[in-house]
This record gives sequence, structure tokens and C-alpha cells, in this order.
Amino acid sequence: MQAWAIPAALLGFFESRAAGCCSSTNPTFFYHHLPLSRLSPISVLPRSCSRFPSVRVQFSAGENGHISQEESGGSAMEEAREAIIDILREYGASEEDTRMIALNSPQYLDMIVGNVRELDEHSLWSSWGRGSDAEEGGEDIASLSFREKVRCMAKSKRDGGLFPFLESLGIRHSSAMVIARYLASEKLPDLIDKVKFVKEMLFSSSESILVIGKNARRMMMHLSIFIDDDIQETLAFFEKMEARHGGLNMLDQGDAYFPNLIESFPRLLLLSVEYHLRPLADFLVLVGVPIASIRIVLLLYPPIIFYDIENDIKSRLDVLKKAGFDKDIGKILIKYPWFLSSSVQKNYDKIVEFFTGRKVPKASVDLAIRSWPHILGCSTHKMNSIVVQFGQLGVYARRLAPVITSSPQLLLRKPDEFLQVVSFLKHFGFDAITIGRILSRCPEIFAASVDDTLQRKVNILTDFGISRNYLPRVIRKYPELLLLDVNTTLLPRMRYLMDIGLSKKEVSSMISRFSPLLGYSIEAVFKPKLEFLLTNMQKPLKEIVEYPRYFSYSLDKKIKPRFWVLKSRNISCSLKDMLGKNNEEFAAEYMGIGRLLVPPAPIPPEDNQ
Repeated sequence: MQAWAIPAALLGFFESRAAGCCSSTNPTFFYHHLPLSRLSPISVLPRSCSRFPSVRVQFSAGENGHISQEESGGSAMEEAREAIIDILREYGASEEDTRMIALNSPQYLDMIVGNVRELDEHSLWSSWGRGSDAEEGGEDIASLSFREKVRCMAKSKRDGGLFPFLESLGIRHSSAMVIARYLASEKLPDLIDKVKFVKEMLFSSSESILVIGKNARRMMMHLSIFIDDDIQETLAFFEKMEARHGGLNMLDQGDAYFPNLIESFPRLLLLSVEYHLRPLADFLVLVGVPIASIRIVLLLYPPIIFYDIENDIKSRLDVLKKAGFDKDIGKILIKYPWFLSSSVQKNYDKIVEFFTGRKVPKASVDLAIRSWPHILGCSTHKMNSIVVQFGQLGVYARRLAPVITSSPQLLLRKPDEFLQVVSFLKHFGFDAITIGRILSRCPEIFAASVDDTLQRKVNILTDFGISRNYLPRVIRKYPELLLLDVNTTLLPRMRYLMDIGLSKKEVSSMISRFSPLLGYSIEAVFKPKLEFLLTNMQKPLKEIVEYPRYFSYSLDKKIKPRFWVLKSRNISCSLKDMLGKNNEEFAAEYMGIGRLLVPPAPIPPEDNQ
């Protein structure tokens, strides 16, 4: 095969023009710097230049070796596009698909047209034709119409129409060339059908909630174990996405990510729809993954697409079944499909062994994994650093189990992040034992942001009128208030108490003396108990100001029974005297007996809502 080279003078001219081909002063300039090889012409057209496909500059050598420029209109490009459509039709593509491909593969079209014009310019068709498999002889090609020359040039590529099809999917020009060779055994119609099926799997949901990109970042952020090839490939895919405009958020935006997926996993297009892809989708639905969520599993862990259902997926899911997750397999796969990787499966055994050595039951570990499977990607060495911090607060052994089951995400926190919360609580005068009790009671506090969540709640309380001297008591009695939503929970309850006729000072006093008040439901607790107080008991509002704990008692099991007992005996007393005594004390004081079986004790705010 004879290769042709562009003369040095001509090459220099091309290079001098190249720098300005996309400049604002000459936006329509187009050039091809091509070695005149019959089989593999190379275009170095900058991607941004293809924005102007309808206007081109054609070079011709004039006298004294100078180059003149002659603009050709859009008609030539339309002819070339129709030639490409003819060839795609010959390869078996439908009329609709041929036009879609031709309209969305501008760089392929530019390359073919550039090759044709290069041969026209140097009268090289005869040399190009000799020894080629073109349908027409070299001498005849030179006399053909522009459209027929384009057709001959395109057929000489022997890409079966795969190259322009791949570009029409949004795959980069350079990658499309490589992938087209990789898929050389595929027929264009089969490949089109395969892509349509894959897109159907991936775009079956119209949900606009941004969850995939967010979870992908979380999975990467908390990964600290030795990874296998499958996760390495997944990370490479994520990193490639993150480097593009839109980043990992593209995973939630239509088919924007599809070109990157194919570039990272081109072998996906070699899989059989009937014998692999469709059975995979059916199996995921069978184990509990909703059809609309299949895309989440596939995009968060693309290697699963290549797994054999019987030999790979089912055997790895057995680990979940043995852990008692039969009914949660679908949910876990949606949250953390990396569980199917060999490295994560090995880490599961290490995690169970780690906590068993710290007297945490396996059932508690499995419960933590069920609610927050991301801990499966965390090394036991990293977990140990946070568990040590728990121990310094007196939380270990049996006290550790409820913490990790209630808030397993704490195991993923960095020690310095955890210590920021500890320091925040120490600021209120709490010692290590008290902080440990808060950790055991409400571990979610230690997973929250100090500035965005905890300090914000404290500021709202002080701005409302709670004295800083009372804040330690308020937090110690009801630390959960640090996690209450400001706009839907905290402020509405404060406003309600003021709306019924209490002053801000009175409400502040109530909160200071009984902070669990902020944990009660307005509709289920405040309104019915307040109505009974004012209507049936006919007591003034100052009674609840003096004894806000009134709202903590069950209306049907304690407030009403005791009130009716007192009313039947014409006894009048304060809310504190009526409700603050235990059963024996109440019976002895007001009924003259030593014991009365009535329901006990205040109900915690979370149980009384």
C-alpha cells in the first residue's frame, strides 16, 4: 500500500490556518490535515469546528503554489448525507434510524467529505482505486458525482455503519473509531436493537429526584477496603463522569451519561439481548428490584451487567440470605449494589468478626447493614478508630449494639468529625459520662453537622428566649430537640403555644423546665389534652405553664381516670398533685387506700405522638 504525504509547504499552510479555525474572526474555517492513505485517513478537525457543517472551505492549488479558498454551500453536505443514508439503508437500518444516524454523526460526515475533497484536489482517485475493493474502478470513480464519491469513500471504511451509529449516540469521535473495530462482528440492525433495549432498561424511570449521582459519591467517599477489578472499573467510570460537565449528576439526567457508559464498558454491546440482558432484568425484578430502579443498580455497579446469573449473582446473594436479608435483597441492591463484588463480600465476614470480638451480636451487625449498607465498604481498621472514641465515652460491649443499629452511619465518620460533636457538648458543661449517655440515647446527634444542624437549633432556642444557663438542662432532658426540623417541627410548636394565649416568656419557661415538650405532636397531643384541660377540667392556662409535664401523660390512661376520681370526690388540686404522684401515693392521698391499679408513669414524648 502506497502512502501519500502532504508537501511541507502545504502542510505549513494548513498548520498556520489551524490555530484560527475556530476563532471569532473566521468561525467557518474548516480544514483536514490528512495523510492520503486509502484505508485510514485521519481527521484532526477540532470538535468545536463541527458546529458549522453547512459551510466549508475547499483548497485548490493555483499558480505559484498559492492556495485559493472556495466556499461550498449546504447542498454538497446534504448530498453527502443522503449518500450515507443510502449506505446505512444497505446495511439494514430502518428509514427512521438511517436519518437519525446521518443527522447526528457530523464528524463522521466531515471526515468522509474531507477525504473525498482531498483526493479531488490532488487528482489521486486513480491511485486510490488501484488495488482497492471499491465497486468502481479508479478511473471511473474520478468521473463520478460528488454523492457517488462519498458513497465509495464511506464503503471503503468497512465499518458496517457502526462508526456513524456510535457517534450518533454521543460517543466521542476518537472513541467511536476504536469501539467500531471492537464491535466489527456486530451487524448494524442488531446493534441498534441492542442499544434500544439497554436504553429501555436504563431510562425506564421518569423520576427526577437526584439520587444516583449522590449515592455514587457517597459510595466512593466511604470506600476504604482493598478493591477488586469490578469496583476499580466502576470507579474509573465514575471518575470519567465526574470530569465531564455535569459530573455524576448526569447519572440522573436522561441519557446524558450513555456515551460515557459505552466508552467505559464497550463489551456491553456484545451481550445477547435474549440470552443475557433480558434475563438479567427479569432476575433483578424477581429479587425485589422494581423495574424503575433497575437503572440505579446498573449505573451504580455496571459490572453486574456482565455477571452470570447462576454462577455469579445467585451465589453472591446467598450471603444476604444467610444473614436473613431475604426480603431486603432488592432494597440493599438499590442502596449498595457493590455488595455483589468479591472484595465487599470478603469484608462482610471481617466486619462480623470485628464486632463479635466486641460482644456485639451478629443480629445487630446485620440490622446495621440492612439500614446502612455503605458500611460494607469500610475497613475494620477505620471502624476501630471510631469505636475507640465510643469506648472513651463509656459506650462499649452491650451499649455499643443499640448505637450501631440506631445510627450505623456513625461507623463511617472520621474521628475528628465525631470529636467536633463531643467538643460541642462539652461546651455546655457535660462530662464524658453524660455525653456517653446522650450518645446511647440519640446517636444520630453525633452524625449531624455542628454548624448546620446542632448550633443552629441552639441559636433558635436562645433567640426565642431560652436562657443559656438553662440550655444544659434543656439538652440533657431532651437531646433529640437538636435534630428537630426547624420549619416543620420546632417553630410551629412554639408558635402554637403562643397562639393559644401564652406569652413568649411563658413558653420559654415551659421549655426550660420540660424540654420534651418540643417533641409532642400538635394534633395528637397538644390539642386534645388542652381541650380536656380547658373544657372538662376547667383549669386556666397558667396550670400548664406551672406544670408543662402535663402533656407527657396519657389522656385516656391517666389524665381522665384520675380527674374523674377527684371530681367524684369533689377534690380540687393542681396538675402536679394530680399527676405527679405514683399510683400508691395517689390512692393513699385521695382515695384512702394503699394501692390502686391504674396505668403508671409518664409516656415518653416519642411514644405519645
